[in-house]
Amino acid sequence: MEKVQLNTTKSALTGEITVPGDKSISHRAVIFGSLAKGTTTITHFLDGEDCLTTIKAFQAMGVRVEQKEDKVVIQSDGIAGLKEPFMPIDLGNSGTTARLLLGVLAGLPFHTTLFGDQSLTIRPMDRIRDPLLEMGAQIDGRNNGSYLPIAVRGQSLTGITFYPPVKSAQVKSGVLLAGLLANGETSVIETTKTRDHTENMLTAFGGEIAVEGNKVTVQGKQSLTGTEIEVPGDISSAAFFIVAALLVPGSELTIKNVGLNPTRTGLLDVLQEMKADLSITETKRMGGESIGDIKIKYSELIGADVAGDVIPRMIDELPILALLATQAKGKTVIRDAEELRYKETDRIASVVNILNTLGGKVEATKDGMIIEGETPLSGGQADSDGDHRLGMMIAIASLICQDEVILTNADAIKISYPGFFEDLATLQSN
Repeated sequence: MEKVQLNTTKSALTGEITVPGDKSISHRAVIFGSLAKGTTTITHFLDGEDCLTTIKAFQAMGVRVEQKEDKVVIQSDGIAGLKEPFMPIDLGNSGTTARLLLGVLAGLPFHTTLFGDQSLTIRPMDRIRDPLLEMGAQIDGRNNGSYLPIAVRGQSLTGITFYPPVKSAQVKSGVLLAGLLANGETSVIETTKTRDHTENMLTAFGGEIAVEGNKVTVQGKQSLTGTEIEVPGDISSAAFFIVAALLVPGSELTIKNVGLNPTRTGLLDVLQEMKADLSITETKRMGGESIGDIKIKYSELIGADVAGDVIPRMIDELPILALLATQAKGKTVIRDAEELRYKETDRIASVVNILNTLGGKVEATKDGMIIEGETPLSGGQADSDGDHRLGMMIAIASLICQDEVILTNADAIKISYPGFFEDLATLQSN
């Protein structure tokens, strides 16, 4: 259990930075590259533990993958070339790998067993299990396949029309991936549009997909072709430095080449509502993804009511927004975010506990939290609980705490941002 002493400097954050590749897109690039026939080259790949888990899963099925830091080259014979793994596949902490991989494995002609770490083992899989069973999948495991470990015996699948009961891009993507291997047509109809990286990625690999509003449809038995993918910077990682710059007086920061997919930029919309001094410039589009630069200056902020359709567009950024809200004038209320309870940790309970430990005034609700603003933070010892985003939130909180902060389980940050502390130190030393 790694402990890190924080708050050794309160320097402003200045200069330019490029954050690691987008986690969601990196996962999907490996999955589609493994399903496609030929060579796929991925640049600016996120060299973090979760994405490496996805690589190892497909290597276990016979896909040839060479990875060196942020470049990945995949040689695949396509879907027909995937082979039954010799051993159960360890998914570590990666919920994305678990739910998307279940969609793929459900339609492959062999048996696979999946397991994960303690955190992943208690995350619900019934949300993807249920539609896959409706398509004809054979899935078993704890509580009838509701939790890992899970065994999948691939079957011939039939397309369905699915209305997800939860707002989850992972569930949507898992069903669409199963639909690619199924007979007939598969449609997913959401009440609120979730991140659409899977749809963009399928098109980039030569697949066909129809998008009409919140309805996404794929035809089964498609063949994909290897391609080149440049992964944009992860806006979920950029969020920590965006908030840091807004919180620390004198900060002025530019974050380069960030993914600006509109299904992911809810945080930027909320920050503008809170009167943040930020500007956004789109610089290019690649693989259906908008990429650009974000400029941020220290700002005095006001509280906001955060709810409704913006929540799925910033679900991973809500913890760091909660920290920011402790310093905004007035009250911030986050609602409609019950999905936070089913992440790496119960992020509602964990965020409230951490911020209150550090001196905040935050109250948990069933589907969110209420944060009292302009509350000075004192400091103390806080545990990431093995959740990478909570670890980074604690590190950013230390920049405005009056006393030192001790972060335990700091190594969880490596899941999505291995160089986080080095980048933070660089921005403070400019």
